[in-house]
Amino acid sequence: MNGPTTLGPLRHPAFAWYLASRTVNLLGLTAASVAIAFAVLDLGGSATTLGQVLAARMVPMVVVLLFGGVLADRFERSLVLQASNLTNALAQGATAVLLITGNAELWMILLLQAAGGVASGVGFPAMAAMVPSLVPLEQLQPANALLSASRGLTAIAGPSLGTLLVVTVGSGWAVLADAATWLVAAVLLLPVRRHASPRAVARASGDSATSTITELREGWRLFRDTTWLWAVVAGFGVLNAIAAGGWLTLGPALAGETIGRQAWGWVLSAEAAGALVATLVLLRVALSRPLLVGMVGASLLGIPMAILGVDPRVGLLVVASFAAGIGLEVFGMGWNLAMQENIDEAQLSRAYSYDALGSFVAMPLGQLVYGPLGDRFGYAPVLATSGVVYVLVALSVLLSRSVRTLPRARGSRMVTV
Repeated sequence: MNGPTTLGPLRHPAFAWYLASRTVNLLGLTAASVAIAFAVLDLGGSATTLGQVLAARMVPMVVVLLFGGVLADRFERSLVLQASNLTNALAQGATAVLLITGNAELWMILLLQAAGGVASGVGFPAMAAMVPSLVPLEQLQPANALLSASRGLTAIAGPSLGTLLVVTVGSGWAVLADAATWLVAAVLLLPVRRHASPRAVARASGDSATSTITELREGWRLFRDTTWLWAVVAGFGVLNAIAAGGWLTLGPALAGETIGRQAWGWVLSAEAAGALVATLVLLRVALSRPLLVGMVGASLLGIPMAILGVDPRVGLLVVASFAAGIGLEVFGMGWNLAMQENIDEAQLSRAYSYDALGSFVAMPLGQLVYGPLGDRFGYAPVLATSGVVYVLVALSVLLSRSVRTLPRARGSRMVTV
């Protein structure tokens, strides 16, 4: 694959507008995570209160995911995503006004974040399934790589921007800036439908007379009958619980007692750097067996987890975390390609909604369980064991032949545009 192919998706106006919308949205989201945290603390909240605010957004999001999948498969996905963005803009805008005017109370923040969570849960399946209708089949991999690059860059820039806004103008104005990004993201989606592919237009104009329950059942049958789909989702139900509870909850606590907080920041930065490097490589290197390579890559996160528990040396952890970032990005690419090339576009949002449900439910469960486990058995032994279990679970998914052998779809080979 040569240079022009890597940026080929940008020659399709619908994808270019969608990428711009996602970039603005991600920048606002990552900045807002800092702003909301400081806003809650400024209102006298504790770490427990902050956790409640975060849960207030996550729980409603999980509850409505399957319904969001039905909507996104029934109506034009860009319209569903626009409605989600506009609702989030209103919720964050109201939050900002309350904070700026000094009228905010914690229960108000909880309710508004819950409203944003509902909107995000409805919009997520539409967002996840947009790409196949925006670019040709052979450009799915570079299109997903460009989205990953955008996500990686905003993950670096967003928190710094959020912190700068909080320090200079206050948390309320920082949240207002996030509301503005939701609004801009919605506006940037306006040209997407006009430039969307015939496949998207045909799907949107199809019969939508079936009931929501019927379409939920259709989505469940698809999920149940597609072995590689439920096998990977089931595996990641366990893996995400371990990652959220072990790596992201016990990890910082153990790092503070061993390598220090600053070194822990280097470890996490190395993981982000690895993901960004992988994205640049995947712009040029095609994956032939997306799930085989992806699950091997995903297993690499267990290595720094085990190292932190057994022998926490900074240099070794940085290298292992860098490799894990590469592996996780390879999995993300492989998973999106598997979904986008092998699931009927008419049911793709519902497939993504079941995937997201399995992933998001597991994360708070891991966070709740790992604290008591660490207190009972010690942080280091629990992390070391979790690292080994993580690797074994990730590789055990490859026992499914459908996961090991799933190929790329015909016509998906990357060619010069």
